[in-house]
Formats: sequence, structure tokens, C-alpha cells
Amino acid sequence: MSDEWRSMSAAGLGRAIGAGEIDPRDLAEVFLGAIAAHPDTDRIYARTTPERARAGADAAAARARSGARLGPLDGVPIGWKDNYDIEGEVTEAGSMLLKGKVASRDAAAFAAATECGLVCLGKTHMSELAFSGLGVNPITATPPNAFEPDRAPGGSSSGAAVSTALGLAAAGIGSDTGGSVRIPAGWNGLAGLKTTAGAISCEGVVPLSTTHDTVGPLARTVEDCGLLYAIMAGLPPEVPAPADLNGARFLIPETVVLEGCDPQVAAAFEAALETLAEAGARLTRAPVPEFAEAIDVAARLSPIVTTEGWRRWGETIEANPGVMYPLIERRFRAGMGGSVATDREALAEYARLSQAVQGRMAGDGPMLMPTSPCLPPKVADLLADDDYFSERNLLALRNTRLGNLLTLCALTVPSATPMAGLMLVAGPGREGKLLALGRAVEGVVG
Repeated sequence: MSDEWRSMSAAGLGRAIGAGEIDPRDLAEVFLGAIAAHPDTDRIYARTTPERARAGADAAAARARSGARLGPLDGVPIGWKDNYDIEGEVTEAGSMLLKGKVASRDAAAFAAATECGLVCLGKTHMSELAFSGLGVNPITATPPNAFEPDRAPGGSSSGAAVSTALGLAAAGIGSDTGGSVRIPAGWNGLAGLKTTAGAISCEGVVPLSTTHDTVGPLARTVEDCGLLYAIMAGLPPEVPAPADLNGARFLIPETVVLEGCDPQVAAAFEAALETLAEAGARLTRAPVPEFAEAIDVAARLSPIVTTEGWRRWGETIEANPGVMYPLIERRFRAGMGGSVATDREALAEYARLSQAVQGRMAGDGPMLMPTSPCLPPKVADLLADDDYFSERNLLALRNTRLGNLLTLCALTVPSATPMAGLMLVAGPGREGKLLALGRAVEGVVG
């Protein structure tokens, strides 16, 4: 057994299993042992599933011996955000509103991954009902940021990110409604893929917004993200080869996404662009006024998430006063006055703006921007000041939520500056293009 396995990519572990160099049973024990020994495990994992993991590893080992592996990640152990149903396991989604709720069947994405041999280590902590980009959850637990433990881990897929970054899982599966995969991935030095809405089934995932909820992986490499995406989407488990950056075109939006960035984030972004230009990438800086219009539509008509969130959870919240963290409850209550008619009007506006943005990218290529305008704030500062909590949460989500509002897909990769991710954005259904470019970008920028 080797602790070095904990720092390998999921794809690398899969290749080693296929070559007979790693026994999935030994691999599972390495991760389970690391989880049991880590001092912050209870803040990272909501619950572990060692019996399930060992049974999955036993089956994977038998398939490896007989040459009947189910795919390139058969036998690789990963963690799941605690809003995914796993039959017979508790799903609480970071909220005491769902305390002790046992799932009667597997989420569709979990079932697809299991059918391809992935091993489940357990369920990871998250923001309450997935409604915060900070990952700070005073109700259940706040995982420590992998770089600086006193800083926020990013949310809502906080535990999925931290478990992967600290070598307590080979990868994590999260969900993204406004940035919940990309922010924690960016703040913990990982790759994270926000998939196109509907590309992977959300059946069995605790809902926040039926319009904007998406399923996505957080992993050490873009290759890992690509394999996990394909597996959960029911596609052939293949990842496009890295693109050639020489002559590759990228659009740098000058509207909204570069405004008010922390100095370290701005410097990291410019350094990444310089590196890409040196590699031969063609960068075009231009306004994208549709971004400002989308934010205006969210403020003037509806951001959709709050109204759909309240329709789904309002009755439960009203029936359980004082159970939620007040700032998260306040966010839900902001959707009380929304109407279905206004939501429809907003969605029509978002669709129009999305088409315009896609037209811009057709000429100048996928967009590049900072994943989040800010570095993770300190948890103590957030908990000490409600206004600061709310302001930082909205700022953290500003860039990522544009992808959800405009039904785009996006990929964050680490930059050379810790906690400052670089995000690639493309039109819906363009995951293959993003993955190919992302593999090339991570090779020169990280």
C-alpha cells in the first residue's frame, strides 16, 4: 500500500489498476485509513460508507483479475456530495430540515457511476440545501480550506472539493446551480466542470432550482473531470486529447467579470493570459454587454434560483422555524414574491442573451475569466458580520452564476496562484471543446 496513491489522478489510478499495479482493495483501504486518521474528517465527510466501499473494491478487484473491468475508473474511490441519494444511506443536504432522511433508491448519476465500477467512500459536507457559494455551514459543518484552513472552502460542494484536495478521495461529485462546483474547485486548487443543464440527470439529487441545477465533478485534473462527466452522462468513457494552444482563440470579456477583483486574483488572471499568449493563443479583449444585461434581468425580473428554491422549500421552512441558518433562510425568503409568469419572462430574456453570447464566442472562441473575483474570506470574519457574509457570497458567485443564467458550460482549472482559479466558458453542449482546451491550458498555466 502507498500513500502516494492519494495524490494520483483518478485516471492514473484507473490505469494502474488496469495494469495490475494497484489492487482496488488495497486502494480503498488507503483512502479509508486516511479518512479515519484525518483530524478534520468530521468536518469534511458527513458520513463514510466503509462497508459499501470494501464491497465495491472487492468486486472491482475480481473484475480486474478476470480482465472484465467496467471502464477506465473501475475500482477508483470517490466521494459524493450529501445531496445525492444513495439507497439505504442518509441524505441531509447540509440541513437539519432533512435530518435522518434515508434514500429509497440511488440517484441516477450515482447509479451510472456504480455501473462503471466507481467505489463510494461516503457523503461529503455541503452548504445548506446548496444555497451558498462560500461553503460555510454553521448548522452541520464547514470543511477547512485545503490551502488555508481558516478560510472558507467554497460552496456549495465544499466537502467534495476539500476531500479531493487533501487526498481523502480520488475525486468528488458535486452539483452546480450558480457556481457550486467551480468555486470550491477554484479555491482548493482543483479542476471542476459545470455541465450543460440536462447533460447529466439530476434525478435523485436534492433540488434547489429545477431550471439551473447541474451535476458536475471536482478532480485533480481535467482528464478526470472528462471521464467522470462521460460516465455520469452515459457517454463513452473517453476524453478529448489536449488541444493545440498555438492559434487557439479565446475571448476575454471586459464587462462585469473583471470588475472589483481582489488584486491577487487580477494578477493571477493576467499572468495566466500572458502564459497562454506565449504558448501561441490568440486573445481578444472585448465588451460582452449581455453579462450586464443578465445581471439586470436577475435584479429586475427574477434570478430564478430564489423563486424556484422558495417554491420547493418554502412550506418546509415555514413548518420548521429556527432550524435553518438565518442567512440561508433569508436567501430563500427573497423568493417569496416571485411569480411563474415573471420567471418565464426572465427565462426568455436569458435565452435571448445566451444566443447573443454564443454568437460572440463563435467568432472569438470560448471565454476566459477569473473563476471567482475574490479569494476565500476567513470563516471567522464571515460568521462575525452578516452583511459581510452576504456581500462576499454574492461576489464569490458573480462570475460563475452567469454560466447558469445563460445555460452555458464552464470549466475551472488551477492557476499558478493558490485559490485563484481560471475559468473557461463555452456554449451549451460544448463540453468536449472545453475539455480539450482545458487539458492544454492546465498544462501551461497551473
